This record gives sequence, structure tokens and C-alpha cells, in this order.
Amino acid sequence: MSNTSDQAININFLLSPQAVRHSAEKILDLTIKDQTHFRYHPEKMPAVVDYVLQVIRENYPELNIPFHSRWGHFRAGNVDRTLWLKKRIQHLDPLEQARIKLDLVIPSVLLDAGAGNIWSFKEESTGKIFQRSEGLGIASFYLFIIGYLSDDLDEPLQATDLGLQTLSREALSKIFQVTERNPLVGIEGRLQLIQNLGRTVAEKKNIFPLGRPGSIVDYLRTKYGMKVTGPQLLRAVLDGLGDIWPGRLQVDGVNLGDTWHYDKIPGGLACFHKLSQWMTYSLMEPLMEAGFELTDVDQLTGLAEYRNGGLLLDRGLISLKDPKLADVSHAPDSEIIVEWRGLTVSLLDRIGEAVQKELHKDPADFPLAKVLEGGTWWAGRKAAKVLRPDGSPPLKIQSDGTVF
Repeated sequence: MSNTSDQAININFLLSPQAVRHSAEKILDLTIKDQTHFRYHPEKMPAVVDYVLQVIRENYPELNIPFHSRWGHFRAGNVDRTLWLKKRIQHLDPLEQARIKLDLVIPSVLLDAGAGNIWSFKEESTGKIFQRSEGLGIASFYLFIIGYLSDDLDEPLQATDLGLQTLSREALSKIFQVTERNPLVGIEGRLQLIQNLGRTVAEKKNIFPLGRPGSIVDYLRTKYGMKVTGPQLLRAVLDGLGDIWPGRLQVDGVNLGDTWHYDKIPGGLACFHKLSQWMTYSLMEPLMEAGFELTDVDQLTGLAEYRNGGLLLDRGLISLKDPKLADVSHAPDSEIIVEWRGLTVSLLDRIGEAVQKELHKDPADFPLAKVLEGGTWWAGRKAAKVLRPDGSPPLKIQSDGTVF
């Protein structure tokens, strides 16, 4: 077998949920062997599972849980803003409705890296104030519906390659209410991602045939028909959007996205694909509404981000060997952050399995995407609030607006 074939197989693996689980399990093994910055306390698992179950029952007593996705943030504060959008586009055919919803949600996910502890968004229509992911979600909703992502004044409800490429810092700052007193972490990184999205959509006409992010729906329909698996959807996202990530690892010209050097595991690479899997989960609701059938969603992994990872630290399932490391800021490519994220993925699998068992649910009907939405993400936030009034994560991360 030639090197090129080996490399192609390697790339296919690295761009799969299996690669995420593989590196995560290796990091858990290393932790059990006392070879990482963390200790694992399996005796705490039942209490953590109970905590997650309690949050699930509080949030969704009927267990009617949607996938963990950006759409939940558009409904924050008990206001379903998506109904307004659906009403505006209900006369259009199902595929165009899906394109518009994806035109909204794809840029919104890219704008969803950590906002910092200070920034907030005040919604004019409700007078409510939102922070972090919900604030970013609602701000991005207005960025879209006002027409800032379209280059056609007559068609504001779309994101176009030119509209995305020409989004200005001034426009983004205005909609997101960024001021010296209301600073948003990584605004340059966010703007760069949106502009990179516009360039990628313009260049990759095979995946975005209409020059809009939402036209990935046409690519999916052409390639797979109306039945798509979770891993196929993730691969479409990685193939379509991989080039937007700045300064990331590449193999044979292919951008590996959320993949990091970590020499303690075979191959030396740890994959997470956090934003890409968050994106994948966020595409599912509009695709199903358009008539697509989604299978094997349970093959996707938990998200290696600070709410899920924070749950593990704040509830004692893992602990730092050196507590002083919680007082300093860490880069996303640092060993400690890579290890924290790996433990998050591997232990979310175990929490998810225990939750499914307790609720007598099948993984196919109640995949990890529902455990995340119903429980672990919210449980992580709740645990953080108990310990830190600002709800900040237990480890400090140097965010550039493109990872978390």
C-alpha cells in the first residue's frame, strides 16, 4: 500500500468520531496510570450520574429532549425566536426553508466560542439580558435576520459568500453590543471565521453549490439521498468547513480542524472536533424538518468544551494533581487542556451510558446528543454557579474565539 493511501486512510480516520473516542480513551487510560495532570475518581460516578439525572428531570420531565444544538439558544429566556423565522419562510419549499435555517445556524455556531465573564447582550424586544452561549446565540440570530450576512438587500434572510466575506468588525460589534465596558473575548477571531466561511463557501461549489452555507443541504441530498448518518453529516461539515480554521494542523493539505499535538498517545494527535460536532448536531433539526432521515447519531461523541468538562472537575469525578494550575491561564494546545478535553469525551460516554440505563432508553432513540442537552451541559453550568458566582469554568483558557 502506498504512502498516499496510508495517508488517505489516516485522514479519513482523523476526520471521524472514532478518532475522537480513540484519543479520549487513551487519555483516560493514561490518567488511570497516573500519567496526566489529573486524577480520576470512579467512585464519584454514581453521584455525578444522579446529579445529571436530576437536572434532566428538572429540564425535561417528559423526557422529550431535542438534540443538543444551537437551536436551544435561539429559544433562551422562554422566547422561541425560531417561530418568527419559520412564519416568515413557511411559504417556501422545504429545501429552501432548510437552506435558510442552515444559513442562520452555521455562522451562529462559528460565533459560539467562549464569550468571557464580562460580556452580555440585552435583547431590545424583551429587555432580557443574556450572557455566554445564549447571548451569543441570540445576538447572532439578530445579525442574520436583520440581513448583515446577505449581500442582497431584497433577500435579507440568507447568508451569501459575499455577505459573509464583507461582514465588518463595526457591524459585528454593533449587533453584539461590544463596547469598552462590554468586551467580547476573541472578536477578531470570530470575524475571521465568518469571513473565512464566506471564502470557503465561494471556493467549494461542490459542497455549497448555491454560494450559501445552507446549500450544503443540496450536497447531502445529491450524495446520500434523504437518508444520512451522523458520521456522514460530520464528514460533510469537516470537508466543507475545515479550511476556515486558522493556523491548524494539516496532513497532505487537509486541515484537521480541532486536532492537537499530544505526544503521550500513539500517533501523537488528539482529535476533538468540538465545534464541528456541535455544528453537526445543529444541522439535524432543520434537515429532519425538511424530510431527511438521520441514523447513527449515537456514533457522534460528547463535546469537549468547558461546561461538560467543568461538570467533571466541579463535581469531583476528576481532580487536578496540582490545584495551583486552576489559578493560571492555559493555551488550547497545552497538555493540561488537551487532557481535560480527552477526559471530557471519554467520561461523557460513561455518564451517557449510565443515564440511558437509568432511564431505560436505547442509545439509538436517546443518543448522547440528548443526554448533553437534557443534562450534562446544564449540569455543568449549575455546578459552576454553585462554586463561582460568575459561572466561569474551573480552568482558565486563553480563548481566541475559535476553539471553545
